[in-house]
Amino acid sequence: MKSIIWLILVFCVFDLQAGDVQSAPGVEKQFAKAGVNGTFVLLDVSADGFTIHNRERAETRFIPASTFKIPNSLIGLASGAVESADEVLPYGGGPQFMKSWEKDMGLRDAIKISNVPVYQELARRIGLERMAKYVTLLNYGNTQIGDKVDMFWLRGPLEISAVEQTRFLAGLAMGKLPLPSDVQSSVRDILKTDQGKDWTIYSKTGWTGSSKPSIGWWVGWVEKSGQVFSFALNIDMAEVGDAKKRQSVGMASLEALGVID
Repeated sequence: MKSIIWLILVFCVFDLQAGDVQSAPGVEKQFAKAGVNGTFVLLDVSADGFTIHNRERAETRFIPASTFKIPNSLIGLASGAVESADEVLPYGGGPQFMKSWEKDMGLRDAIKISNVPVYQELARRIGLERMAKYVTLLNYGNTQIGDKVDMFWLRGPLEISAVEQTRFLAGLAMGKLPLPSDVQSSVRDILKTDQGKDWTIYSKTGWTGSSKPSIGWWVGWVEKSGQVFSFALNIDMAEVGDAKKRQSVGMASLEALGVID
């Protein structure tokens, strides 16, 4: 019940109130330096306050692409489509976009290399009806999944904003989503990507070519000295080389805001 009440408080208002938001001139400099157009949102969970670069874009929804592997993992475990993050799933055979995807593997390994065919298999196991139920339960973006259970996060109709990403991730980081605590713990564990002296980053990238220009994502949260800061970045990617800017601009933004050093 506490989790549900917390979700209502967090998700009930999509528009941000003026007093909730601080500008981010230091972050703006990082975007200008990298020559990219996009947004960066940081949510200080304990203070319930946002710091935002490019607020209009921050509230604009885009296809989540591989950042949906986070809720896909949660739903797969909560629904029993897989028993654990290490249960091996088949990739389906045949050549794939990336050679590293041509291997059966569990979610722990698949999420690290963003293995699309393995996560599509997971989605098919979950099924359209259960997927729709859980996406609605999590209040994830516009909650629209259409009629193709293994494509909706890659081509639409599912969309989510950077602000909504940070709210969803704050719930996961704090273990307050309306899902079993062990499921949330398992997914937090497989998202750990970087660590410093007094901070740890949990994150996932995404890249969708279904729009022009392509949209690149980097989302997650930082745990630092007992505090949690969820974040979401999305940028326009005009060329393949821009993919590396997702994390580099994101890390620079976190540094500019003093969240990491």
